[in-house]
Amino acid sequence: MKDKHIRIRVEQCLVLAKASNCPRRKFGALLVDPERNVILMDGYNGGPRGGGNLCGGDTCLRDTQNVESGTRMEIGCHHAEMNVVCNAAANGVRCRGAWLIITGEPCTMCAKLIHHAGIKRVYVVSGGYAGANGVIYLKNHGVEVFPVEGPKDPRLSAN
Repeated sequence: MKDKHIRIRVEQCLVLAKASNCPRRKFGALLVDPERNVILMDGYNGGPRGGGNLCGGDTCLRDTQNVESGTRMEIGCHHAEMNVVCNAAANGVRCRGAWLIITGEPCTMCAKLIHHAGIKRVYVVSGGYAGANGVIYLKNHGVEVFPVEGPKDPRLSAN
């Protein structure tokens, strides 16, 4: 894929993140076929499929319980990376060899899922997620990781 196409896909991913109903942080993820430059599947963070409630309703349990980002994965939304891989599986879309564009660094659990699904390259919008992340896991397991510029996490500038 050409750089200009990657930039366009990043913009699409950022717009997709706006579909999230998470009150804390909105994430988007696009699975793309690098040879044909097409979107294979998309996902964003939020509640369970079918309209189930978010973990804390209108507030985030991570915030109300002071849970550090990247820890206690049983608390919180379904992650965008989880949704895109599960959406692909539910629709018979192959992840192996695909590229993933995500609007922030993946947590370690999502990094394991990305690697195990066979995704070979991940573009991460830099300056996004401020917690523990799985970028090192991805790199240690042969997944190419490339930072791309994007909007900064507002929690970082608040300090």
